[in-house]
Amino acid sequence: MDLLLYVPARIVIGLAQLLPLGLVARLGRAVGSIVYCLDGRHRKVALRNLTASFGAEKSESEIRALAKENFRRIGENFASSIKTMTMSQAKIKKVLSASLIERAFPPDEPKPYQSRVFAIGHFGNFETYARFGNFVPGSRCATTYRGLRQPGLNRLLQDLRNRSGTLYFDRRTDAAKLKQAMHEGSIMLGLLADQHAGDRALRLPFFGRECSVSTAPAVFALRYKCPLHVALCFRTQLARWQVEFSGPIPTHEGGKARSVEDITRDVNRHFEEAIRRDPANWFWVHNRWKPAKKRSKQPKQKTAETP
Repeated sequence: MDLLLYVPARIVIGLAQLLPLGLVARLGRAVGSIVYCLDGRHRKVALRNLTASFGAEKSESEIRALAKENFRRIGENFASSIKTMTMSQAKIKKVLSASLIERAFPPDEPKPYQSRVFAIGHFGNFETYARFGNFVPGSRCATTYRGLRQPGLNRLLQDLRNRSGTLYFDRRTDAAKLKQAMHEGSIMLGLLADQHAGDRALRLPFFGRECSVSTAPAVFALRYKCPLHVALCFRTQLARWQVEFSGPIPTHEGGKARSVEDITRDVNRHFEEAIRRDPANWFWVHNRWKPAKKRSKQPKQKTAETP
């Protein structure tokens, strides 16, 4: 089974890398339109999520049009990511720009930079987050991951990602390596934090509805005593994106650490604002608002202590 998945994936990736990025993006949008028509399960999830979030301000036809565009964007982003993961720094700068970078990296800050944590999400071509380092000379991007179940596909994906120069740390086995890298400085640690985080995770309102949330950005910022920011990828036109940085999210107040819950609420507010700014830019096909399962005990919140 692993080989049956690996070979077609390798062929598709090889073909995509031979084509111009603009054509790859258009093909991705076309595939997204087809998937919208054929994939009833994910279409229903997207329509349900969009209706619950925007039903009071958008008509049914507007919601449906937004869902269609969302599928096209997802197709465009996934197809484009195959190409952008292997592009040189010079070429990536032609299609990816940075906005408000001084919010996260003040020009007068001495170098080497202190390591930072960035809360990121499934916005735009989110694989371009691995190219943050292009805009901050002397820094290195890093993130955590969990390997795919198919060894061949996992090797293929990691090979593509490693070409960006980003450091990847396995959540299950690389805690010590990540700790060392963060303490060395100049690390930009991006953590995806906009999807369902499991039944035992903290639950907070998102678009007015309670859901499971990831507290990882808050936990890691407190653990490593480093600044926390939000970074978002917006589509500016076909196969063109812009990464926008937020100012620091306060992790301490009055000399004391803020609660993980309060910090996470601030991260969620940034995500909500970004979604409202361009609703089609987010990953609506994910079942974000899964109902809580009944438990006899309250979930334990993560702490900022080093494992």
